[in-house]
Amino acid sequence: MTQHCCEAMTRQTNWHCDQHPDPFDCPDALIHFTAKFQEYGLIIHDGGTSTIGIEFCPWCGQRLPESQRDRWFEGLESHEIDPWADGIPVDFQDGRWLRTDAIAPTQTPPANNF
Repeated sequence: MTQHCCEAMTRQTNWHCDQHPDPFDCPDALIHFTAKFQEYGLIIHDGGTSTIGIEFCPWCGQRLPESQRDRWFEGLESHEIDPWADGIPVDFQDGRWLRTDAIAPTQTPPANNF
């Protein structure tokens, strides 16, 4: 489970409704969290799956983590994976790639300054 900034944010990102299995269909679901990108958004209840990205928690005011979207795509590219043609590996489907060496192959070792 992802650690969020406060109890209210944790409650909202983990929201489950008995009547609406999809949070985009539930009028009580307010926040959508995308673990693989570390992005938070306010759900737009217009029948689709749109969100408006937010940078601060609406409840405690804390700055939310910076989006990792660009880094995620760079990690796939470093493994020569095209997410549209090759599919997305399991390690990149959630936030696990942030806690592993999933992007290690492109990291350049530090230079020896002797």
